[in-house]
Amino acid sequence: MKEFEIAQKIGKELTEGQLQEAAAKALGVKPGMVGHVEIVRRSIDARQDILYRYRVQAYRQGEKFEPYRLAPYQDVHNAPAVIVVGAGPAGMFAALKLLQKGLRPIVLERGKDVERRKVDMARLSTKGVIDPDSNYCYGEGGAGAFSDGKLFTRSSKRGDIREVLHQLVAFGAHEDILIDAHPHIGTDKLPEVVKNIRSCIQEHGGEYHFDARVTDIEKIADGSFRVSAGENVFCAQKVILASGHSARDIYELFQRKGWALEAKGFALGVRVEHPQWQINQIRYHGKYQPFMPTAEYSFVQQVDGRGVFSFCMCPGGILVPSSTEDGTVVLNGMSNAARNSKWANAGVVVQIEPGDQPSTYEGPFALMDFQRDVERSMYRYVQEHGGTHPLMAPAQRMKDFCRGIVSKDLPKTSYHPGALSSPLHELLPENVAGRLRKAFPQVDRSMHGYYTNDALLLGVESRTSSTIRLPRNPETLEHVDVPGLYPCGEGAGYAGGIVSSALDGINCADKCSNF
Repeated sequence: MKEFEIAQKIGKELTEGQLQEAAAKALGVKPGMVGHVEIVRRSIDARQDILYRYRVQAYRQGEKFEPYRLAPYQDVHNAPAVIVVGAGPAGMFAALKLLQKGLRPIVLERGKDVERRKVDMARLSTKGVIDPDSNYCYGEGGAGAFSDGKLFTRSSKRGDIREVLHQLVAFGAHEDILIDAHPHIGTDKLPEVVKNIRSCIQEHGGEYHFDARVTDIEKIADGSFRVSAGENVFCAQKVILASGHSARDIYELFQRKGWALEAKGFALGVRVEHPQWQINQIRYHGKYQPFMPTAEYSFVQQVDGRGVFSFCMCPGGILVPSSTEDGTVVLNGMSNAARNSKWANAGVVVQIEPGDQPSTYEGPFALMDFQRDVERSMYRYVQEHGGTHPLMAPAQRMKDFCRGIVSKDLPKTSYHPGALSSPLHELLPENVAGRLRKAFPQVDRSMHGYYTNDALLLGVESRTSSTIRLPRNPETLEHVDVPGLYPCGEGAGYAGGIVSSALDGINCADKCSNF
């Protein structure tokens, strides 16, 4: 096998003949002696001409090629049960791995199925009515189901990323995610994939229970668990806890039980919204054409000893309200598969470590309380200054923010509840606002045109990751105080996106499969 690269201008199809010819040249053989040829990666190179760069694997005739194959799902109707708390990426992929291992997953999801969840999210955007169990963070598919479905990860050491991507394709995602350098599914496509995963789990004997908020986890005399969810009680020898990064009540349950938990760093900042045409011109150096993929961006800056970085960038996307409790304003972004809205948005956030918050916040809940208070301050300001929607967001033009000037007017925004001109530079904690003020002009040096008053900052982007870690044994992945309980995914503090959460769920299911 030989691996090589081939480039092609965007807008022109790479033909089978071109692939075969390039493969023969790379292998040093005649075209008729080429066997299997496979594209394994596709990325965009916009440094000069706008190109797709393909990484290709080529095999000689007779050389063995082993295609990737998923392990089969077993019939588990009569198999031992494992309770899976949460139906986000970590929970779903843990449940699928349990099927492969011959175990019966019982999935408990506090929110609603993905179809009913859409209704609650529509009410959230139009009327500001927050269902604390069914919103952009809670419900089948988790927070990732309605945030573009970005599958880019650097978590290759966690496991085989192909297992996640191939399963997503098997359940309805486009095959392009197997090769794209920055794969995504799209908010409009993900619900069907999530439904197909659920159907597979149920058809093989697993269970799904919605509107099943977990209120207690008890270790009983025989070493098994009794899990209370609403009016129902479920029993199993082992529990995978994949409750997501916003399940504050689960952390409070751990504290009541006396089970170990600890404060964990997270990141806090704003959503930044540009006209998409500006990002297209910046990233393609003025050479953008309508047939080219919608441009995205990412960056990391070091400012005063802390990272400032873009997060969850949504090209051709919209902003959505992600509050999970009344009296708070939280924003996130999402894109459909076509990425064809007029706006681009991204979180731009500052890393917050334990000890960075004011001294009034102490203990394992210090950063969680700090996070909540910032979210409440955004809500309170808007309500006290004429907000016309319960979830209207404080907002400021980018250069005005950096200069400490309240914007006289605001550009149009994709955020349905609306934006209110506000002193975000004062509403944000100073250790966040001060670093953002320095970071935006710095970013402009590599992305000229990014630092502009056409860009709108909206507050607050605060649900970047969990503020709590549930410590676990690094070998067994069990909670250090509770054998048989496997905290996993973003909510446990061990992941930061769809793929890394899915891999962590797979790993936990693998570890708990030995009865």
